[in-house]
Amino acid sequence: MAKQERGLRFQPTGGTKAAQVPTGKKQRVRIERLANDGRGIAFIEGRTWFVSGALAGEEVEARVLGAHGKVVEARTERVFSASEVRRAAPCAHAGRCGGCSVQHMPHEEQLALKQRMLTEQLSRVAGVEPDEWAAPLTGPEFGYRRRARIAVRWDVRAKHLEVGFRAAGSQDIVAIDHCLVLVQALQPIMTGLPAMLRQLSNPKALGHVELFSGSAIAVLLRHMVPLNEADMQVLQAFCAAHDAQLWLHGDGDPQPVDAQQRLGYRLEQWDLELAYRPGDFVQVNAGVNEAMVAQALTWLAPQAEERVLDLFCGLGNFALPLAKQVREVVAVEGVTTMVERAGQNAVTNNLHNAAFFQADLSQPLANAQWAKQGFAAVLLDPPRDGAYEAVRTLSGLGAKRLVYVSCNPATLARDTVELMKQGYRLKRAGILDMFPQTAHVEAMALFEAD
Repeated sequence: MAKQERGLRFQPTGGTKAAQVPTGKKQRVRIERLANDGRGIAFIEGRTWFVSGALAGEEVEARVLGAHGKVVEARTERVFSASEVRRAAPCAHAGRCGGCSVQHMPHEEQLALKQRMLTEQLSRVAGVEPDEWAAPLTGPEFGYRRRARIAVRWDVRAKHLEVGFRAAGSQDIVAIDHCLVLVQALQPIMTGLPAMLRQLSNPKALGHVELFSGSAIAVLLRHMVPLNEADMQVLQAFCAAHDAQLWLHGDGDPQPVDAQQRLGYRLEQWDLELAYRPGDFVQVNAGVNEAMVAQALTWLAPQAEERVLDLFCGLGNFALPLAKQVREVVAVEGVTTMVERAGQNAVTNNLHNAAFFQADLSQPLANAQWAKQGFAAVLLDPPRDGAYEAVRTLSGLGAKRLVYVSCNPATLARDTVELMKQGYRLKRAGILDMFPQTAHVEAMALFEAD
């Protein structure tokens, strides 16, 4: 049989090219199972449909959002035959707002989905399961989010300022003045924000708004041109009415209008307060974050005489609690400003046994000066890309115990393969429900050297 030619620009003479599924088309489909992101999967005429808002076993009407090749992306418009586990979405904006994609699942079903995602990645990629599965680390399913970015855009045709969250599957903005997953302290600000922003003199020059609730409440406004005095008065009056700090982000880094104001969050179990600035990475779920830190330290079991390494340390979320339990903490982060802030957080909290270093953690660690003395244990909390280069050399640092906090089960599984090659065993793993109402999975894994 002749070798098949690939990469042809045109269909050979006499062939037929399958018509693409048009955007907006409605199709009745039966959902076979759920994908790892919580969308339903259906198969029609050789194409795979990914349908948001659908559950396994359901028959639904799906509207096409886009199609490419053999993949069709769609959303549920109507449910003909509902799963017995389906619930009415608690939020009126479900299905339109892109923020919470699995509200139609009861919380226990959301946890089961996330557990399956972690289990499948570890099994398929690494061929392993832990010696022990930990119970999911959970908190309230609503009212948990202490940080939110609000989209703001001037609609030229309607001459109207849109304020809300990005729509599912598009760049449209869904007007929202109340969000069920926001902490209660931010709800009044969210409600009053659209009307306040529409009072400003140049709405075309406004960017996003960021809200934060920690040791104080803060409102950050991104603006593309300088604000005039009247605009500043509107903004300051709004923030004063809500007992909130006002931060502005024009040229350069975000800055507080009142330079004397401080912003941060507490880790109550360790009597710590960490300074934070808008734009810094911080876990949005305060309750689960504190429980996560406690679980990580329990699993790592640091001893008073030990030297411990914290990779991807951020503001010191793990490093400062660790410093209260061990002889020395070496904390490493790729972003220079975060390293500086973490070091200052240690000083402010009167911790002098933690040293902070900047390093490119996508590169091997063995040659770093701070690594020469070795470590008894390692804790790492990398971004979605994982920590492949970092974990490749961890066994050479002498660590017998390692806790890996992951926001992507796929890269955790990939890095698990490398850790197993170095002689580590996966002792324990479990999910962290940092983002209820979404399919986003965070996980924690404990490895010990054989």
